Amino acid sequence: MTTEAGLSSQREFILSDSDFHKISETAYKYTGIVLGDHKRDMVYGRLSRRLRELGLSRFSDYCALITDPAHEEVSKFINAITTNLTSFFRENHHFDFLGAKVCAELAEHKRDRRIRAWSAGSSTGEEPYSIAMTLMGNMDLRQWDCKILATDLDSKVLDKAQQGVYESERVEQLAPDLKKRWFLTDRNHPDIVRVKPALQELIRFKRLNLLETWPMKGPFDFIFCRNVMIYFNLETQRKLLDGFADMLAPNGYLFIGHSESLHRVSDRFSPIGKTIYQKCR
Repeated sequence: MTTEAGLSSQREFILSDSDFHKISETAYKYTGIVLGDHKRDMVYGRLSRRLRELGLSRFSDYCALITDPAHEEVSKFINAITTNLTSFFRENHHFDFLGAKVCAELAEHKRDRRIRAWSAGSSTGEEPYSIAMTLMGNMDLRQWDCKILATDLDSKVLDKAQQGVYESERVEQLAPDLKKRWFLTDRNHPDIVRVKPALQELIRFKRLNLLETWPMKGPFDFIFCRNVMIYFNLETQRKLLDGFADMLAPNGYLFIGHSESLHRVSDRFSPIGKTIYQKCR
């Protein structure tokens, strides 16, 4: 049987308890993300790459870099610990509801013909592009002022999202008519696809730390914030949800992740479907 000490000795770097706690404290300070002990292997795997690139041999030396807020490594540290797992039309029932229910309500009640949506934690862009496809697929937006704000903490994934270029395997699960309607292919590069410019024109990608002051004013008709709150403690979740409620238009919608719930976290939303909530106050 391999002991923890034995396992550590086999690794390239030693991640001591004090180093891990320092990294956890720093991550929470900058992002609000809680890195529990169960995240230790993940932290080691992601940050050991940074140590190699910087030519460091000890995690304690790396900790000294990231505790200085002005050091250029801080942004790379944040990018490294941020999890970015997404796909087009992930949790498809959200987009079914958006297309059938929300689009119908917007078409009927929005006399100003203005739509504002926010993808908070947009990662590499699959979510906001899926929102754009759903809106354009269910509404004639030619006479509408429609804008989708897509924000993320990780500047690297935002750059990829902005480009709108993906490996072709990322769209393999989509229906052929969706792929034909919304993606461009190139015979010379069959392994990649590009989202059509009409989708990109609807979206503005911006870096945003959800724990800092939000520069936008709203109101938003709906907000997607999925699989983001699981990284925050209860106090931070409540503060975040209050902010979302303040930003939403009356009766606006909030879509959250499949493993998340607002039960006993916020009383400003009413549940109306699987991980779908409506602002009630």
